[in-house]
Amino acid sequence: MYQIPLLAADSTEFPPIENALKEPNGLLAMGGDLSASRLLSAYRQGIFPWYNEGQPLLWWSPDPRAVLYPQHIKISRSLRKSMRNRGYHITYDTCFATVVKHCAGERKNQNGTWITKEMQLAYTQLHDLGWAHSVEVWQEDTLVGGLYGISIGKLFFGESMFSKATDASKIALVTLMVHVETHGFPFIDCQLPNPHLMSLGAQEISREKFQKYLSQYLQYPSDLNPWQQTTHPSGAV
Repeated sequence: MYQIPLLAADSTEFPPIENALKEPNGLLAMGGDLSASRLLSAYRQGIFPWYNEGQPLLWWSPDPRAVLYPQHIKISRSLRKSMRNRGYHITYDTCFATVVKHCAGERKNQNGTWITKEMQLAYTQLHDLGWAHSVEVWQEDTLVGGLYGISIGKLFFGESMFSKATDASKIALVTLMVHVETHGFPFIDCQLPNPHLMSLGAQEISREKFQKYLSQYLQYPSDLNPWQQTTHPSGAV
């Protein structure tokens, strides 16, 4: 039986991603920590952490991989109507930690959360260093939706989203799609497929193809400045 490697505490190296298990899909290693250096090393190799409270820290590189190309996003008639008429407005990077906290909130048919306190602190540190970004959706002065993820070179690795009003998380995602396409990003990495993402146009690509994107787009310089608002959700209609 294959033994899941235990990461060394004094190194940010990972096993070859080809060693990842087929079942559960993509499980590669365990242990280590969530330091900024280890997280950045992981994302650059197509690896991400995912574990529940009480579990060891687990690292994944699934095959296939879910991605969302800007040209393939599906915007329904009702979503277009929301984008035009609900009066939401969008900001970037104004309350990152709050967005992450909302994403960590319990959801229907879900016990607990994988966005543990440790994860929240780690990604907030990445935000403080300029690597992690958030999109916020507001209804007047109330935060009603948003998402966050990691941006390296010209790739955006999506982490999670939340919604407390009709279509708010979808509008955050559409706005992000416009933003990344404007800046030359090929897609948003969605990591693993789920019905919600697939309904919006996400598709699966092989790990090999995903690695080719990493080689091509991570060579660009990373913009570590806070994102500026350049689009409105209606601009994607």
